[in-house]
Amino acid sequence: MTITKAHALIALAAAAALPLAACADPTTSSNGPSTGANASSSSAATTSYDVSAIPTVDEIAALVPDDVVKRGTLRNGASADYAPAEFLGDDSQTPQGYDVDINRALAKVMGLKEGTTNHAEFPTIIPALGTKFDVGISSFTITSEREEQANLISYVQVGSAFGVATGNPKNFDPTNPCGTTIGVQTGTAQEDYANELSEKCVADGKDKITIMPHDLQTDITTKVIGGQYDATFADSTVIGYTASLSGGQIEQVGDVVESAPQGVAVNKDDAQLTEAVQKAMQYLMDNGYLADILDSYGAKEAALTTAELNPATTD
Repeated sequence: MTITKAHALIALAAAAALPLAACADPTTSSNGPSTGANASSSSAATTSYDVSAIPTVDEIAALVPDDVVKRGTLRNGASADYAPAEFLGDDSQTPQGYDVDINRALAKVMGLKEGTTNHAEFPTIIPALGTKFDVGISSFTITSEREEQANLISYVQVGSAFGVATGNPKNFDPTNPCGTTIGVQTGTAQEDYANELSEKCVADGKDKITIMPHDLQTDITTKVIGGQYDATFADSTVIGYTASLSGGQIEQVGDVVESAPQGVAVNKDDAQLTEAVQKAMQYLMDNGYLADILDSYGAKEAALTTAELNPATTD
């Protein structure tokens, strides 16, 4: 865990130190991730959580579809720029984070050889389920819209929070964000919520929020530190982790809001794999493995105790 946090610190510190013109992730381009980003978690020099002691559960393994069994891997798609859930390690290629470890743990319970995680830009993951990916474990907040697109199995409960440059030099007020510039990751629940806040500002006769979506959270962090943006809005675990590892350059401001469950996404038409993943996740919950994995990243409090399929939403 200390090693993993050191890796993240290197990555975050490097991102903060780079000139703004050079802050793009080297494994991505306008055409998407390069092959270098498609390294599986099993190739990492170090891993954050040792899943070797997690047993295969035969009755769950029997549920896994034949094509997945034959392949021997559980293929996860994740936008690897959202520490501590998913981020690139110190080689700038290997996905790490608690979602990466959870996928590896699910694969163990399901009797598979390994769980691999490939980097993909966030909006592209759900459409690729059932072809490129078996699961999407990438901080997907469960919404009614996403439940129409995929099966979602709840595993953590995470809120949202604002992050600002330390000392809040822009005097950002989280209770009155009207007229400010806020960075968000493209396709996230925070982007949707920021748009709702902006609409309310306009309805109240105030200035709109300038919302700046990015594919990479590290790009947003760099711009907040550099003063281009007033704040960023992201998962509370992301803000807290970034704050603790940014060398004192980012801090959370205001309370955690909009707490909601996040889910493992599975192809909507794959009932067999959905059942296997749901039961494997419940096993990880019941036996303390999920909480242990999350605790490795200081996020134990986010663990749920029931792996619910397509839970009711309030959106």
